[in-house]
Amino acid sequence: MERREVDAVVVGAGFAGMYMSFALRQRGYDVQGIEAAADVGGTWYWNRYPGARCDIPSLLYQYSWHEEIRTSWRWSEKYATQPEILAYANHCADILGIRPLYRFETRVTAAHWDEAADRWLVDTDKGEFLSARFLVMATGALSVPKEPDFPGLDSFNGPQLVTGRWPHQPVDFKGKRVAVVGTGSSAIQSLPHIAAEAAQVYVFQRTPNFSLPALNAPIPDEEREAFEAMWPMYKASIDAGEAGVELLPEDWEPTDEELAEHVRILWNGGGLVSTVQIPRLTKDERINNAACDFVRSQIRALVNDPVVAEKLCPTSFPISTKRACVDTDYYITFNRDNVTLVDLTEGAIEEVTPRGIRTANAEYEVDMIVWALGFDAMTGALTRVDIRGEEGRPLKDAWYAGPAMWMGMMVAGFPNLFTITGPGSPSVLMNVILAGEHNVEFVQAVVERMRARGQTRVTVDEAAQDAWVAHVRQEAEGTLFPRANSWYMGANIPGKPRVMLPYVGTDYKKRLNAIVAADFPDLRFSA
Repeated sequence: MERREVDAVVVGAGFAGMYMSFALRQRGYDVQGIEAAADVGGTWYWNRYPGARCDIPSLLYQYSWHEEIRTSWRWSEKYATQPEILAYANHCADILGIRPLYRFETRVTAAHWDEAADRWLVDTDKGEFLSARFLVMATGALSVPKEPDFPGLDSFNGPQLVTGRWPHQPVDFKGKRVAVVGTGSSAIQSLPHIAAEAAQVYVFQRTPNFSLPALNAPIPDEEREAFEAMWPMYKASIDAGEAGVELLPEDWEPTDEELAEHVRILWNGGGLVSTVQIPRLTKDERINNAACDFVRSQIRALVNDPVVAEKLCPTSFPISTKRACVDTDYYITFNRDNVTLVDLTEGAIEEVTPRGIRTANAEYEVDMIVWALGFDAMTGALTRVDIRGEEGRPLKDAWYAGPAMWMGMMVAGFPNLFTITGPGSPSVLMNVILAGEHNVEFVQAVVERMRARGQTRVTVDEAAQDAWVAHVRQEAEGTLFPRANSWYMGANIPGKPRVMLPYVGTDYKKRLNAIVAADFPDLRFSA
C-alpha cells in the first residue's frame, strides 16, 4: 500500500500534543495526529476513577500561551475534578480547531527511520501507512498503567477495574465488597468515594504514601482577581525559567523552631506547590525529617486506631522522593467501620481467587477489585512502539541500560524524532502543562530553523547526550531521591533499569532558552 506523505506525525492528543499539532499547522506544515482515545484529553480521558483531580491549583493548571483560551475559561474549584479538566481540554480543542488533524481510536504500532529519504515510516493499527519528515511523541509521562500480574487473575468471578483505564459509564459500588489494591495517588483520591458507597472496602497496602490535604473549595472572586493581576509577572517569570511562585532563598538556615513552624505549610492546602516552598526539601536530611515528622503527626491525629495510623505513616523514604499525593478525607476514611487496611508487609498477595484475593495470611472475599498500581512512567508509551532509528536500531536496544536522552526530547541515532516531556526532562516534578509548552516551543524553534535553511535532518550529538545523561544522574545523586523505590526511579516496574527518570535541576528552561539563543550547538543539521 502506498504511504501518505505528511510533514509531521504527532502522537498524542493531550495538552502537549494538541499544542504541538496546532503550532505546526499554524506554520503551514501538513500534520497528522494519532490518538488512541476517542477524543482529546490525554491522561484525563482515561483516568475517570471517582475523585480524580489535579494535584496543583487549577488556576496554574492551564495553557499559558493562548490568551483567548485562558480568559474564556473559568475554573470552579481550587483543585479541578477530572470531568472539569476534560471539559477544559475539549474547550481548548474547540478553540484551536485541531480535531480534524487527528485519527482517533488509533495507535502507532511502528515507526522506522528511512535513511535514504530522511523520513519516518509510520504504521498504525488501522492499516494506515504514513511517511513523515518529523515524528513527535507527545504520549505523556503517565499514560501506560501498570498491569496486575498476580496468579489467578482470570479466575475472579467479579469485575476488575484499572484506575488508569476507568470505564466511561458510572460504576456502582453500593452494597459491594471492594478490594482496592495500591495506595498511590489514584487509590488515595478514589478510596473516600468508594468507601462512601461500598458495604466493605479492603485496602491492600505495600508502601504507605505521604498525602497532603487539598482543602478544596470554590475559587473566590478575589482570588481570581489577584491571580489576573499577577498574571503578566507570572507569565514572564515562567518564560524566563523562574519558579513563578514566591520562594525562600535556597541557603535558608532555620532554627529547629523555625523549621518546625515552616513545614506546617504542607497542611495549608497548597498541595505540591507547598512542597516547592520548603527550600532543599529533597536535598537536606534535617529539613526533610522535619517535614516527615510533621506529616506523620497529622496522620496520627486524624486516624483513630493507633495501630492503623502507624501503618499509614511512611517511614521507608523521605517525603517528596515519591510524588506526594493530594487528598480529600483519605486518612479519616480509615475511621469508617467498613474500611479495613491490609498490610502486605505482613503477608504479600499470593493469588487472585474466584472469590477474591488471597494473601499469605488470609483470603479476602470481595465482589469487585480495583487495581491502582500506578504507571510505567515516562518510558512505557515509547518502548511499546516499535521505534527504529539509524541502521534499524530499536529504541529498546538504545535504552537497555536506561533511557539515554538529550534534554528529554531527542535520542542520538534517531534523527527528526522528538519526545515531549520525556526522560531527562523535569516534567513530572513541575506543572506538566508548562513543561509540555516549553518542549513544544523548543521543537517549533528547531523545525523552523531547518525550514529556513533548507535542512531535512537533525540529530543530537552523542557526546552532548552522554553529557546530559551524566548531568541528570549527578543532579539526582545530590538529592534524597535515590533513597525511594519510586516510579521516578523506575523501581515499580520489574526489570526496568533503576535510574532517575526526571531531571531534578531547576535550570531546565533557562538551558533551553540559552540553547536556542546559541543556535542549537548540541544539534547536528544536514540537508
